[in-house]
Amino acid sequence: MKNLDQRNRIIEYSLKLNSTNLSPLRSGNISLRGKEDDKEGYLITPSGKKYETLKPEDIIFMGLNEDVENIDSAIKPSSEWRFHRDIYVKKNNAQAIVHAHSPHATAVSSHGKPIPPFHYMIALAGGEDIKCADYATFGTEELSNNVIKALENRSACLMSNHGQVAFGKSLDEAFELAQEIENICHQYTIAL
Repeated sequence: MKNLDQRNRIIEYSLKLNSTNLSPLRSGNISLRGKEDDKEGYLITPSGKKYETLKPEDIIFMGLNEDVENIDSAIKPSSEWRFHRDIYVKKNNAQAIVHAHSPHATAVSSHGKPIPPFHYMIALAGGEDIKCADYATFGTEELSNNVIKALENRSACLMSNHGQVAFGKSLDEAFELAQEIENICHQYTIAL
């Protein structure tokens, strides 16, 4: 199997989404930039599978120019494949992406507003605030466009009424940033 180490890392971190309470059961998704048969792309978690049941063959490779209709697999990629693809296309430094429905980030995102610079740790996301992408239905091009806009000069953002997304130079870095965003959101709700 191609990219077995990367596939296993995605499974490892998907299980951590559950064990750290960043995303319960099968919500959220994880991807890693990769290459298969000289094609640039990314490996991503499948749609609708509980993380504890994941096997390496469940992790789907998608090319940077591919649409879900081009995937030759009975297992479908996460419904959020589009913003993962678009982040990899627009952000050369993105090597891994973590999207979580973490409780505090989701609660704060329901207000559809950025988190102001109430704490210096806000800078971890890359700016003076943490932007909140405008609401759009999950899996849509509109949502992907909104996320890309909110990530301008940032490496993490909230997604209105949805949760958060973070990327990094490694899966460790992206996951840690997602944890930091959740902690910031928790502190922000207490501060409010």
